[in-house]
Amino acid sequence: MEKTSTDTLPLTMISSEKQETVCIFGTGDFGRSLGLKMLQCGYSIVFGSRNPGMSSLLPSGAEVLSYSEAAQKSDIIILTVHREHYDFLTHLTEVLNGKILVDVSNNLKINQYPESNAEYLAQLLPGAHVVKAFNTISAWALQSGALDASRQLYRGTKYRRFPDWLDHWMLCRKQLGLVALGFAFLHVLYTLVIPIRYYVRWRMNNRTVVQAIAKKENPFIISTAWLSDSYLALGILGFFLFVLLGITSLPSVSNMVNWREFRFVQSKLGYLTLILCTAHTLVYGGRRFLDPSTLKWCLPSAYVIALIIPCTLLVVKFILILPCIDKPLTRIRQGWERNPKFLESALNGKTDL
Repeated sequence: MEKTSTDTLPLTMISSEKQETVCIFGTGDFGRSLGLKMLQCGYSIVFGSRNPGMSSLLPSGAEVLSYSEAAQKSDIIILTVHREHYDFLTHLTEVLNGKILVDVSNNLKINQYPESNAEYLAQLLPGAHVVKAFNTISAWALQSGALDASRQLYRGTKYRRFPDWLDHWMLCRKQLGLVALGFAFLHVLYTLVIPIRYYVRWRMNNRTVVQAIAKKENPFIISTAWLSDSYLALGILGFFLFVLLGITSLPSVSNMVNWREFRFVQSKLGYLTLILCTAHTLVYGGRRFLDPSTLKWCLPSAYVIALIIPCTLLVVKFILILPCIDKPLTRIRQGWERNPKFLESALNGKTDL
């Protein structure tokens, strides 16, 4: 089995006594992330998968078997499978009888079904002991890194990941975000001290004296006033949300919020922060973007260069949320494959988280 880049040092000191075996149904993002953390804590992990031969992205040290074989090796089974595909469990009723079945799922919408997923599981498997756990944390919290949407769409499957160099870069995103927050603080502090700089005070005093001697005054330009106030307002809002993202990234805070709250802050508010900060720079440039006199040595200003990456990212994100792309991407993330291979006819259409 391939060794993935997510293998790290153990989280705890593993005793000489071997921990019990835990079975995880599903080899998707959440199942792999949870299995990795449990392996680091000294547990023996066996994965149950519809296609054991295709599960090459699991952490080193984990065993992958079919659902039936994996269930026979443990009394604790963590189910990381989407609710709409629970029906395959009915074929395992005898194997799961008397076992502890842990449901970690969250529905995409509130009140999406008349009963909870755990209640539905209890109805399907009356002989199993169904409990709810781990549903307030996400795969992103367990293991850094997310799916590369463009590559998933191209390949039509979630079982092939991006190259190792890109995977390592994705694992550093949290650290890069904290570095960016530190630079944002420096930017705010520098902006606040600009009025007390000697050069700025000298220039303002000199301009006032020149205008007094010449008996002239600069006209009040409404458009410039709007641009200036908008520039400051967007910067304040963007910095506030940036700080909020940094606070929710702290382990002591992220452990107190549920899965939906964490996803909303890190995803929705994250993109809103990027939009506000990008708009802050765009408004600062104003009409100067089209003014040839601002081009020094035929090169754009620093704030123009700084907009290349965020604007590109926002354009790509806008493309990905289009229904024609978002729908197939969601299906891929739920286990659908464009060219399925090694699928068992009895489990056709089932998927992992």
